[in-house]
Amino acid sequence: MDGVEIRVRGQVQGVGFRPFVWQLAHARGLRGHVLNDPEGVLVRVAGEIGDLAAAIRAEAPPLARVDAVEVTAFTFDVPPEGFEITASQGAGAETRVTPDAATCPACLDEIRGTGRRRGYAFTNCTHCGPRFTILKGLPYDRAKTTMAPFAMCPECGAEYRDPADRRFHAQPIACPVCGPRLWYEEGGAEGAGDAIALAVTRLKAGGIVAVKGLGGFHLACDAANAGAVAALRARKHRPAKPFALMAREVDLGAIVEVSEAALKVLRDASAPVVLMPSRGTLPEAVAPGIDSLGVMLPYTPLHHLLLDAFGGVLVMTSGNLSGEPQVIGNAEAREKLAGFADGFLMHDREIARRLDDSVVRAAPPMVLRRARGQVPGTLPLPPGFAEAPPVVAYGGQMKAAICLVKNGQALLGHHLGELDEALTWEAFQQADADYAALFDHHPAVVATDLHPDFRATRHGQARAEAEGLRLVAVQHHHAHLAACLGENLWPRDAGPVAGIVLDGLGLGPDGTVWGGEILLGDYAGYERRVWLEPAPLIGGDRAQMEPWRNALVRLDAAGMADWADALFPAAPRDLARQAAAKGINAPLSSSAGRLFDAVAACLGICPMRQSYEGEAAMRLEALARGAERAGAAKLRFAAPAPQGGALAPAAMLRELRAAQLGGVEPGALAFAFHRWVAESFAAPARALVESGAAKAVALSGGVFQNALLHDLICAELAGLPVLTHRTTPANDGGLALGQALIAAVQSESD
Repeated sequence: MDGVEIRVRGQVQGVGFRPFVWQLAHARGLRGHVLNDPEGVLVRVAGEIGDLAAAIRAEAPPLARVDAVEVTAFTFDVPPEGFEITASQGAGAETRVTPDAATCPACLDEIRGTGRRRGYAFTNCTHCGPRFTILKGLPYDRAKTTMAPFAMCPECGAEYRDPADRRFHAQPIACPVCGPRLWYEEGGAEGAGDAIALAVTRLKAGGIVAVKGLGGFHLACDAANAGAVAALRARKHRPAKPFALMAREVDLGAIVEVSEAALKVLRDASAPVVLMPSRGTLPEAVAPGIDSLGVMLPYTPLHHLLLDAFGGVLVMTSGNLSGEPQVIGNAEAREKLAGFADGFLMHDREIARRLDDSVVRAAPPMVLRRARGQVPGTLPLPPGFAEAPPVVAYGGQMKAAICLVKNGQALLGHHLGELDEALTWEAFQQADADYAALFDHHPAVVATDLHPDFRATRHGQARAEAEGLRLVAVQHHHAHLAACLGENLWPRDAGPVAGIVLDGLGLGPDGTVWGGEILLGDYAGYERRVWLEPAPLIGGDRAQMEPWRNALVRLDAAGMADWADALFPAAPRDLARQAAAKGINAPLSSSAGRLFDAVAACLGICPMRQSYEGEAAMRLEALARGAERAGAAKLRFAAPAPQGGALAPAAMLRELRAAQLGGVEPGALAFAFHRWVAESFAAPARALVESGAAKAVALSGGVFQNALLHDLICAELAGLPVLTHRTTPANDGGLALGQALIAAVQSESD
């Protein structure tokens, strides 16, 4: 019997795709079957096919991502009598796991309704709920998840087996009869009564509650209660780093400026933290010195129930000890968070792996932290990489993430953090094993950063040596450039681009620390054409947290040592200058990030010490934006022409000092500095494109998390093709993607 075979590729397993196809086929009176296999979903069907293939693409379930629908002729040996969902075929089937997904509207209606799941904090279906955070092994079925201890009751079992039900093969299916249980405890004792009501009572009284979420614990308090926020800061020893917030959509307008772009991101199934302009209605202590707030909507039934009962905005910050990753276990929470929390909102479903909340900026769009809800999804590779060998890339030391390449796809893993921390290193090793199993990945090539002392580099070197694999060490900023090219699907043979790469630091092949470059290159190689004039990093790593050190060397180089002396009278300036002169623990660096710190210190922004990474630059950006909004951003500093490739900031600093002495407000000075950086790097990049040496401009590196700088540089490059990060981080969280692409090309060219 003649029919057709429809191959569906993409994120199509574990998302209700087979029952979706089953429903389409039954509605059209078709015969045949649908199944999962290692390549995705396979449909074999006979009858009046009509628009079936188009409907499969256009009407796919909410969590599905259809990359391709391929239709070919097929002949049935035995004519099918009906349409069925049949058993999966082939090794590797059912190994693709979708990311955790925010509560869908249907489940939300249930928990707010009158049925058997009313008020149930673990309601889910194939369109929503936990996935990666509950996975313990493959294949992805209930027995290999942290739902295994909860045997399905008859009613849940009937839903699970019914192809017409949206809970067909929903592995975390549960109800109050058979699923996880929620409770509230204080002082080690479980409270009597409704857990949500008890937690809300504590929150409304100004208390702090540890809340167990999908990927770990949060610490929650009333965001409108200045005393509660101050108490949380004091207990966590976190003086200034902005707190993330959780709010119902109806409450957003009172605290942030809401745009359609931001709403679209907030409502996405990944439910990230979204950076939005603050209205200034919450206590300053929520985000000191910053003009934006990071807000997420409730993304689990527990969160919805909590926010509905609380009726306001909650701080929802990571539950962890300083320097450690988020706590995930109940016993661990009681031990480590007891000094922070007045009570605990707990449940008995284990978290298999910690995942931080993803962080996204809506305008200009960019993923800043790729984590819960976004992994383990895959990314397509650019044209020319279809035959790339399997590669594993291990990223950098900060904002660590792993990337695997196989069969024209890249799996860029989740944000792990600083690898010197023991628990983060443990999570890195777990992620290495997890992603290899999920992707059925057996690498031929290992890619690492050029820096020999990065823990990820040593790990990659050891693996390559142990398994006899090809090892490729990739320069840090070349990897940033390639990551931007890869995300934008820049073809392998499309020619070189001018990559403006601005970040904190990365080891250069010349032994200096790079961080402010224009690279002319592509995946295969690069030339360093322009760079920020290097300056010593006095004290090495200490220069990253103490902005005065960077200001001192830049002001001394500009002939303004007297201003440095006046700005930092309590700093050990003589010792610092001696170290710089002798090159003792003072490597030369072209870091754009450290220049931002230097200018911030000159303007009095946390000059002696930053309390968190990026604080000085973030406050400087907020100050500049304030001047822009007030119409006070008229001042311009002259952008220098590169001298021997180097851009010197000395003249800019002298102009800044003169303007300050002339009474120009700090915000206008901050904006003028941002514009100076934009003009200084955009002009040579434009020249490379207009001369024909480059085909486009690419923007990468952590400094491009600065939305003001991003917008200013894009304005300077108007009329040129400009590639930017949107779905992968511009910071080191995207580094491994670039490493993998470069390693693939270099290994093939040998």
